[in-house]
Amino acid sequence: MAFDEHGQADNFQRKIDICSRAYDLLTKRAEFPANDIIFDPNVLTIATGLEEHRNYAVDFIEATRWIKKNLAGARVSGGVSNISFSFRGNNTVREAMHAAFLFHAIRAGLDMAIVNAGQLAVYEEIEPDLRERVEDALLNRRDDATERLVEFAENVKAKDKTPVIHDAWRKEPVEERLKHALVKGIVDYIDTDTEEARQKCRRPLDVIEGPLMAGMSVVGDLFGSGKMFLPQVVKSARVMKKAVAYLLPFMEADKSEGAKPQGRIVMATVKGDVHDIGKNIVAVVLQCNNYDVVDLGVMVPAAKILETAREKNADAIGLSGLITPSLDEMVHVAQEMDREGFRVPLLIGGATTSRAHTAVKIAPHYRASTVHVLDASRAVGVVNSLLNEELKSAFDKKTREEYERLRHQHAAKARDKKLVTLAEARDNRTRIDWSSYVPPKPEFIGVRSCVPKLEDLVPFIDWSPFFHAWELRGRYPTIFDDPKVGKEARELFDDAQAILGRIVAKNLLVARGVHAFWPSNSVGDDIDLYSDEARTEKFATFYFLRQQMQKSAGQFNHCLADYVAPVSNPRSALRDPQSIDYLGGFAVAIHGADELSEAFKHEHDDYSAIITKALADRLAEAFSEYLHKQTRIAWGFGRDEELSHADLIREKYRGIRPAAGYPACPDHAEKRTLFELLDAEKNAGFRLTESFAMHPGASVSGLYFSHPDAKYFGVGQIGRDQVLDYVGRRGESVAAVEKRLAPNLAYNI
Repeated sequence: MAFDEHGQADNFQRKIDICSRAYDLLTKRAEFPANDIIFDPNVLTIATGLEEHRNYAVDFIEATRWIKKNLAGARVSGGVSNISFSFRGNNTVREAMHAAFLFHAIRAGLDMAIVNAGQLAVYEEIEPDLRERVEDALLNRRDDATERLVEFAENVKAKDKTPVIHDAWRKEPVEERLKHALVKGIVDYIDTDTEEARQKCRRPLDVIEGPLMAGMSVVGDLFGSGKMFLPQVVKSARVMKKAVAYLLPFMEADKSEGAKPQGRIVMATVKGDVHDIGKNIVAVVLQCNNYDVVDLGVMVPAAKILETAREKNADAIGLSGLITPSLDEMVHVAQEMDREGFRVPLLIGGATTSRAHTAVKIAPHYRASTVHVLDASRAVGVVNSLLNEELKSAFDKKTREEYERLRHQHAAKARDKKLVTLAEARDNRTRIDWSSYVPPKPEFIGVRSCVPKLEDLVPFIDWSPFFHAWELRGRYPTIFDDPKVGKEARELFDDAQAILGRIVAKNLLVARGVHAFWPSNSVGDDIDLYSDEARTEKFATFYFLRQQMQKSAGQFNHCLADYVAPVSNPRSALRDPQSIDYLGGFAVAIHGADELSEAFKHEHDDYSAIITKALADRLAEAFSEYLHKQTRIAWGFGRDEELSHADLIREKYRGIRPAAGYPACPDHAEKRTLFELLDAEKNAGFRLTESFAMHPGASVSGLYFSHPDAKYFGVGQIGRDQVLDYVGRRGESVAAVEKRLAPNLAYNI
């Protein structure tokens, strides 16, 4: 802290003098690493009415700016609450002051701060009049700033920031209090109420089978009728788990077994896949409805799934996956279940799965019930129907008839699909006049690592998919005005903001990425990369696929290679500037989400655990947006961009960043080439699984194309002629390529 033999530094000059002196003593005389120095230049209280206090905030901010500019490597911290002590008791004004102070201090270089992130306003959401008066005081912009802020503080009413505690329910019988806590997701009194219920019951187990299950039954009914939403259900599960955790020692002493579940389900993300947010939500919803869920986690091989199902005497098995190779792994699990004589229902779920794929590719390999579960809201109804003795026969018959109809529709559609030959598709390639186009040259060639601060990524977050993960449909921020889900969306968002604030303030997650530029040219449907500007040595190739569907006049059969300048003779590249082009690549990851999520689960807090993983996914996507912006700047054409957050979300910039495994480049195997070129494991700390899933799961990778005509598209169905051509170019077997591209094949294998 900025103190010396004369006392505390209370103005700009004293702050920088003391910090500079301390820096010299530490680095020059003590040989202390500069990167380990953290200065606190003293956050002092403003708006006290004393003239000498008026510039305290400005002095801190400017001292921070000076330290970051002049004391290389040193970091700056501060205790934020000091700034607002003169408004103790008025949380609305204090929270606004903290948010505004942080906004300006961070821009000046503040690295960290001590602040209650759970009681921190969002800067952009501070009421304009309040924000103006707060900043007048903080930045010492007018002589009457303190009086104006005090006047406002006397009249302001806290809006949704200081919740009114409606404690009438605390006077109800303990059974009703437990039910209320479960429905409302309130954990504050759960140990006290659970103990009171235990004292009233004959056995600890009676508390679970009685008031707790009664409360969860209400939760299940409300969720099933659409009157309760996923975030609320997961909060309810948190209450239930904490209550059960409290009772466990008493049940063990009593030698009681747990409450008898409706059924036991073994769930897993299949081998090669690392994504589990959706599976985790489904598991919580099923647990809320008295199902015992054995969650095996991610990257689980078939043998482990079946061994556990047999050992636990499972009533059903649930498989989840996000990437397309997981679809083949699900087929394999179904085949193994059939071979080993399993007859329990098989549930299929995940982002890439569908009813049609389940009907066509998975169900034919397993003679027992095989059902696609669209989302968490359908899971309970499906499982109830499959395990209920009175319902399962009719449900199974109906599902089989529906899937048979889907198989017939799929076969008819495949027969009707009209493709052109590969030669015809290539003749109808994207028309680009390369003779009049000069590709932009990036400011560097090769690979560079990128380790941004989390706070630099937050402004790039697209929040809409965060709500979609919780099955709250709508676009941010208008979702808050939705008459059906708006209130729940706002509560979820506030909870997420609190957790995000902790993550950022304490660096609980780490962003690591890498990007690169390579001299390149297209050769047919592929893109060759060169080791230097002279392009005398090719060192890698990216292989792409071309659309083969019939197109109307004036429409093209696109391929990603169309967007990179072609070259017929690489040796003439330097003499032909139009043939010199560049391809970019990137891989970014957010590390630590699995560990932080597990810490929450250890505290029986699935709600925060799921929010953590969803936030990590959003931060990874934000990182990819952030790095793409830096890449456009490095390419030159991004330096003059003036894009809003909404413009970035709508991709209103030049260029694209397609990813392997997505519609324009459906072959996941291209990730292997990309990761080798980027040395992603060394430079960004993450790796590929055998099915080309990226680990950690909160990861994004892809290629950068700079041409202004470049756009996203879907390759769609391809013919056997293109598969054979692709096999020849890649030097692989037909079987290996057909397995990876199975969803895109216009023929049966």
